[in-house]
Order: sequence, then C-alpha cells, then structure tokens
Amino acid sequence: MTATTTAETPTPAAHPQRWLILGVICLAQLTVLLDNTVLNVAIPSLTEELDASTADIQWMINAYSLVQSGLLLTAGSASDRYGRKKMLTAGLALFGIGSLVAGLSQSSAQLIAARAGMGVGGALLITTTLAVVVQIFDDSERMKAIGLWSTVNSLGFALGPLMGGVMLNHFWWGAIFLINIPVALIALAAVVKLVPESKNPQGDRPDLLGALLSTIGMASVVYAIISGPEHGWTSTQVLAAAGVGVVVLGIFVWWELRIPYPMLDMHFFRNQKFIGAVAGAILVAFGLGGSLFLLTQHLQFVLGYEPLEAGLRTAPLAVTVVVLNLTGLGAWLLKKTSTPATIAIGMTLLSAGLAAIAVFGGDNYTGMLAGLIVMGAGIAFAMPAMANAIMSAIPPEKAGVGAGINGTLAEFGNGLGVAVLGAVLNSRFASLVAVSAASLPAALAAAGSDAERTRIADAFSSGLETSQLVGAVAVFLGGMVAAALLKRAERADSAKTDPATASA
Repeated sequence: MTATTTAETPTPAAHPQRWLILGVICLAQLTVLLDNTVLNVAIPSLTEELDASTADIQWMINAYSLVQSGLLLTAGSASDRYGRKKMLTAGLALFGIGSLVAGLSQSSAQLIAARAGMGVGGALLITTTLAVVVQIFDDSERMKAIGLWSTVNSLGFALGPLMGGVMLNHFWWGAIFLINIPVALIALAAVVKLVPESKNPQGDRPDLLGALLSTIGMASVVYAIISGPEHGWTSTQVLAAAGVGVVVLGIFVWWELRIPYPMLDMHFFRNQKFIGAVAGAILVAFGLGGSLFLLTQHLQFVLGYEPLEAGLRTAPLAVTVVVLNLTGLGAWLLKKTSTPATIAIGMTLLSAGLAAIAVFGGDNYTGMLAGLIVMGAGIAFAMPAMANAIMSAIPPEKAGVGAGINGTLAEFGNGLGVAVLGAVLNSRFASLVAVSAASLPAALAAAGSDAERTRIADAFSSGLETSQLVGAVAVFLGGMVAAALLKRAERADSAKTDPATASA
C-alpha cells in the first residue's frame, strides 16, 4: 500500500484504557531520553574511577546514540511485522539489562558495551511507543496524545543533566544507570498487562538486507555528524564516515525500490503531505538541536554559569513545552486552524525565540529568558503537529516504520543543527580574532592580556549571535516551505474527494 492511499485506511478505534497506557509508555520513553544526556555530568567521575581516556568518554556517550539512531528504521519495521507490544516488551527488557550492566561496570570497555546494548533497547522503545499511540487513539484525541508524547522529549533534554547532578551529589556514578531498573520493571509489568498487541496484518517478509543497509548507512552518517566538531569537518575520519553513509543509504534506496516487500516504502515520498511533514520535522529538530548546542556554550562561556546552573537556566523552554502540551493548547489550535497553519505559527515562534536570544540575550540571562519561553511555545505547537502529519500520511499498519522515520528525522535534524550552526559560529569567531586554538577556553588560556581575553570573548559572543540569527532565518523559511507543501497536499486531497472542487 502506498502513501497515496492512506486516506482509505480505516481509522482504529480508541482503546478504553488509552490514557493510562499513554502514561506508561511516556514513562518508558522518558527513561530512554534521559540517558541521552545524563552521562555528561558524570564525565569527571568516570575519568577518575574507571581511568577512562578522552576517547573512552566519547564512546561512552556516543555508543548509545549511535546504535539507537542506526536501528530506528529497523526497529520500527520489526514492530510492524512481529508486534508492537512484543517489541516494546523486548525494548524495556534490553534497556533494563543494559542499565544493570552499565551501573556495575568495572572498566570502560564494559560500560561502552552496556551503553550500546541500551541503545538497542532505546531504538525499540522510541519507535514502538509512538506506534502504540497511533493505534490506541482515534482522530479526535490523537493530536493531544502525540502532544503529550512529544512533551517527554523536552523533559528528557531538560531533566537529564539535572537528574545526573542530583544523583552524583548523593551516590556514585553507577546510580545514574541503576535508577533505570525499577522504572523499566514497572513499565514492563504495565505494558504486559495493559498494552494491546498490534501488527501489520499483511505479514510482509522481513527485509533483512534493507535493515542491514539502513543501520550501517544511518550509523555512519550520525557518526560523521557527532565526530565532525571534534575532528574537523574535512578530516579523513569524518569524510570517510560520511561517504560510507551516503553510498550505503543510496544502495538502500535502490534496494527498497526493487523488492516487493520493502522495509521503507519509497512511494511515501510521492505524497506531498509526507514530504512537507518530513521537511518540517527536520527543521524543528534543526532549530532545537542547534539552539541547545549554542545555548549551552552561551550560558557557560559567555555568562559564566557552571554546567548544572546552565542546565537549570534552559528549563523555562522545557517547562513552556510541558505546560502548553498538558493543557492541550496545541491540539486546540490545530482544530481551530489546520495542520499547515499550526506548523507555520510554531515555526515562526521558534524562529522569533532564537532571534530574541541572539539580540537580547548576549549580555545577561534576563534578555534570554523571553526567547526561551517563545521557543518553547513554538516547539509545543510545531513538533506534535509535525509528528501527527507524518504518522497520518502513512497507513496505520506501517505505524512502526512511521515512528522510525520520525525518530530518524529528529536525530538527523539535531545533528544537522549542531553541525551547521556550529560551523557558522566557528567561522565567525575565526574571522574576528586570529587564534589557533580550537575552542574558547583554549583561546582564553592562550591570551597574553586581559584586553586580549576581552576581545576574544566578545568575538565568541558575536559568533554566537550570528549563528543564532542564521538558525532563526533557516527555521522560519523552512517552516513556511513545509506549511506551503502541507497546504498544497490538503488542497489536492480535497480535490480528490470533492469532484466539484476538482472541476472548479
């Protein structure tokens, strides 16, 4: 079935215990997302207690996200074929076991392996949770449910460093992983009891080669994006990884077009609604990932906050997202207007927030605060509408693949935001001051006088402002393009269902 026939697919009925189930899977989702950031605050402890090198630390952090992002499409496809409840159960079990091994690790190699195993469980959880939401909620409530599901993503970003800091103040580093185990056990028991099984009734043959190609291709591209800032975008290591990723993903597309049972139906990309949602989802993630990357440096290097203090000061963004989604304001706006209008409003607010931080937040946190709140409002409106647009453009029996696409786009957009806006920052910084150091702290340490240090700090602040403005412009223009594509798709769908409109 292609994306163009989605409208003919019957809508699944709402499940009587749907809100309780949503709470359970959001708890599981939050645990997975926390582990994307929670390890950052434990770096000093790991360096001392495990005698970890810089390379070890990088792999401890990256093994999780690398495996998770590489497996998202494969995990989504597996949930459609073998059952979303089964894959959700397996994901929770793998994540819990991986957390136990990580918390008890005695060496860097053990912790890296455990983090990779947690990444496998994380990929299964991220894809199956969204697929289950689509299955148990009908059209009248799905947007609000996806909004609450999206809220968890913002909480994960905000709470990871904070929770890690609190745990490390009272326990040893392994506790940041062991805390996952009771949560995983509770969620596992609730999933087994409450979540209904659902899968693709057609029972397509497994696309093993497609799974292998997508995993290698996505992992290679994500590795290039992750390692680019550290090794340089023109380094052999980064270019080789990017080249392998692009070539393998090209072969993946070729293979999916040739076989009768593709893991990812390329006909989805003929659907204008799907294309518009894809473009918008990448740009929302681009703005969010790139802006958080810049904000972290802004708060620590320019305004002088410690890492935990900086994390607390990004909380208004997450709080705004949570409040607006819990009150259902995004779902209300969608009903009152339309998906294109909601996305256009959200992307405009996200862009305005970035611009406000660039213009008013350079010297103090007060000027940044309003921008964070406006950004949060934009994310609360745009992100659920994007996810809903992607999932509604794909047949319900392919909900797992749809969730895999949504997760992959988020990973890609986040990485792209860090890469592009980071490159703008570095380029502007280098054009204003002639320093050989690769970072602001190193440049300040090498400065010969207070006047030179002031000049270097001002140049870095100017680079942050420029990169944030570039991000604001990109998000705004991209949002308008995505909204226009979705509007055009809605008109085309209306013309198909209304012969009088088609002949007018």
